[in-house]
Amino acid sequence: MNFHLRAYLLGRWSVERTLWDRSSGTRGTFTGVARFSPTDDDGGLDFHEEGTVRWPTPDGGAFTGPASRNYILQPADSPDAMDMTFPDGRPFHRMSFQEAASQDNHWCDPDTYRVTYALRGPDEFSYSWDVQGPRKDLLLESVLRRLGPGTDGLGS
Repeated sequence: MNFHLRAYLLGRWSVERTLWDRSSGTRGTFTGVARFSPTDDDGGLDFHEEGTVRWPTPDGGAFTGPASRNYILQPADSPDAMDMTFPDGRPFHRMSFQEAASQDNHWCDPDTYRVTYALRGPDEFSYSWDVQGPRKDLLLESVLRRLGPGTDGLGS
């Protein structure tokens, strides 16, 4: 398959994420926008995500507030994969939609993060993080849909 992950990702995407803390049964959401933009150097991409997280509070209310994160994607040994790092350069995991490479792990002491990517079409993909360990028992499922020019993905 002749698939170039970098070219596919370039641009802006809406993000809808469900957050499930399996240890407490608590469920929340994140809604926002992800931007994949070229880095100034070696064919990488800056990955910036921002939006709103909604999470139930112990008193029966809900926390609603801003959330964001940044990563860097670097070319891998194949055009259908990219290596994701934290902004400070620490390795995170490999991103790919190829069946044989669509899953990866990240150890964040003392918990293990397992990611699975799925290509859902020319303008949609998903990924899920299954986080297990003594501190966390989470399932985070995200769906990203390509945004057209002039849209922010937040209903405005």
